[in-house]
Amino acid sequence: MDSVAPTDDRAHDDTLALNTTDAQVRVCPGTGRLTSLRVGADELLRPGDDGGCFPMAPWCGRLGGGVLRVDGREFEFPRDDPPHALHGTVRDHPWRVVEHTPDRVLLTQRLEGRWPWAGDVVQDIRLRSDAVELGMTVRSDAHPFPAQVGWHPWFRRRLAAGDGDLRVHAAPAWQEERGDDYLPTGRRIDPQPPPWDDCFGMPDGVDVRLEWPGRRSLRIRSDARWVVIFDHPVDAICVEPQTGPPNGLATAPRTVRPGDPVTASTVWSWGPPDGAGAASQVPAQSSPLRLP
Repeated sequence: MDSVAPTDDRAHDDTLALNTTDAQVRVCPGTGRLTSLRVGADELLRPGDDGGCFPMAPWCGRLGGGVLRVDGREFEFPRDDPPHALHGTVRDHPWRVVEHTPDRVLLTQRLEGRWPWAGDVVQDIRLRSDAVELGMTVRSDAHPFPAQVGWHPWFRRRLAAGDGDLRVHAAPAWQEERGDDYLPTGRRIDPQPPPWDDCFGMPDGVDVRLEWPGRRSLRIRSDARWVVIFDHPVDAICVEPQTGPPNGLATAPRTVRPGDPVTASTVWSWGPPDGAGAASQVPAQSSPLRLP
């Protein structure tokens, strides 16, 4: 795919804008990150370099020890979350703008740096009047390799001063037991109460509802079957749909081959805070999660 030269619409902190009547998304081609999701007067994502929503590929979360072992070979990656490598490589390199219209951005990036196999990643971002649709695909040029894709949004806990805290509603089937090294142990356990830096399984697809009390709700759906919830920050909560668990390149690899990519999508739809658009009740082994 050929890149398209940026237009004047790009001139806002080096971001591209998508607009509908009541919503706006901004995307930074330098990182592939959504820097803003505004619905009405409400900014839903934490601003700044440590906010927004960034793409995760070709792995999600922690890669154990920063080492990938494939067919008897070892490949090492920077341990940016010592002793692990974190969130893949694509957020560290610029993306090419293939298409930019008022309601769509199509981005692509060659897999580069320390990643040992040739291929590319494509992001497709579309804005509707009531939702934003995100798609991501990892493709191989010639050789098979393991890969995951996912999204890492930072949702604001409060949309305005004096608001109540963001609430998370979901019904996962299991939780990946987390070891002392913060990697899944391989055991699936009943979902535990917060605090969380944990991965949950939803075998029928991710379906999570966020609620800002008295203001609005956001439903997160995805054909991915895992979601990480990270609630340690005082100002944000992360709800991360992804195609495998942390360290999944080692424990649950999905292989990309020429003509057989890894792909996933997620739709975030907004509505009133009264439960309209609530997450469907995925078969669960325990009570639904809820952040107080």
